[in-house]
Amino acid sequence: MNPETTPAPAATAAAPSTGPAVIGPAPARLTSMDAYRGLVMFLMMAEVLRLSRVAAAVPESGFWKFLAWHQSHVEWIGCSLHDLIQPGFSFLVGVALPFSIASRIARGQSKRKMIGHALWRALLLILLGVFLRSTHSSITNWTFEDTLSQIGLGYGFLFALGFRPVRDQWIAFAVLVVGFWAAFALYPLPPADFDHATVGLTKEWMQAHGLTGFQAHWQKNTNLTAAFDTWFLNLFPREQPYIFHRGGYGTLSFIPTLATMILGLMAGNVIRSARTPMAKVKWLAAAGIIGLVGGSALGWLGIVPVVKRIWTPSWVLFSGGWCFLFMAAFYYVIDVLHVRRWSTWLVVIGMNSIAAYVIAHLFESFILQALKTHLGVGPFQFFGAAYEPFVHGAAALFIMWLILYWMYRRKLFLKI
Repeated sequence: MNPETTPAPAATAAAPSTGPAVIGPAPARLTSMDAYRGLVMFLMMAEVLRLSRVAAAVPESGFWKFLAWHQSHVEWIGCSLHDLIQPGFSFLVGVALPFSIASRIARGQSKRKMIGHALWRALLLILLGVFLRSTHSSITNWTFEDTLSQIGLGYGFLFALGFRPVRDQWIAFAVLVVGFWAAFALYPLPPADFDHATVGLTKEWMQAHGLTGFQAHWQKNTNLTAAFDTWFLNLFPREQPYIFHRGGYGTLSFIPTLATMILGLMAGNVIRSARTPMAKVKWLAAAGIIGLVGGSALGWLGIVPVVKRIWTPSWVLFSGGWCFLFMAAFYYVIDVLHVRRWSTWLVVIGMNSIAAYVIAHLFESFILQALKTHLGVGPFQFFGAAYEPFVHGAAALFIMWLILYWMYRRKLFLKI
């Protein structure tokens, strides 16, 4: 299907707040969703630009320092552009679900068959995430904090909610967010004389990022999800016992990640509803503003810090707010104003997001090395040695995009 000519989804019967969330005929493909997903995957693939190395080589440049900061995850509290990649990908899984279910119903698939496919897809996502994290390991690296695994762990629940009334989806969202907050708040803090170095937290790190008081319940590697993983992950074969995650990530984050996917599900319901196009844009924008303000307020008031690495409830709202705003902007420009030609390069990536994910994880190093082997270092130092990592990475990024473009032109889409 050509994204340049694909019409915006036709208005279908509205999904009432107490009725089934997914009704109506099979929808047209939503170009804005593919473009937004393409942006998310591009930001992930753009890690190959290695902006932090350029920033280190030209420390006097605030411009490169700014770009490098936004291509890195914040250490604990806060948010950079790079931190919005995983929420965006998770959110879009939810946005796509009403369209997917409606399409399958229109093709005559039974609910039983759809549920079976959803469970199979969830398992494949979990295992693909494990596989990609194990490529440089001598044995299978059984951890589940990867984006694909996190989505897979919650996807079956999300799919079941796709058949429920919108009211039930809101209830599920509230239960997940409030319940996850309460579970962390009730989990006991470590004793006053606890040595944080035993869980990888140096004195310098604690001075710069450590949490005190009530917010210490969400401290890195001393929280509920960290305790769960020291039990759960040691049930799997390992070269060494699991003690802590250097980045502070945890398996149980799939629970609030599911809440983020539910926000996307509700956004998809709105886009598929009989609201006018501008009413949809306003709803998405309002939801975005409410999410940003609500998430920020929870952090400012000390109720729960905004931490992406353990996906705190405030992060669900804050990052979800950004996702709603991005979706509103893409939908308005592409599917309301029908200004689409500019987005084709993103759609090429977004329509093959799993392929883009796999290419970035498996072939990035190969492409970088191949470029140097066949072209040498000289061409990439045209602007000076300081900018070689960026130019070299840009060439690799372009090759990855060309691979996806070749697949796009031949309608080769990797799907799970």
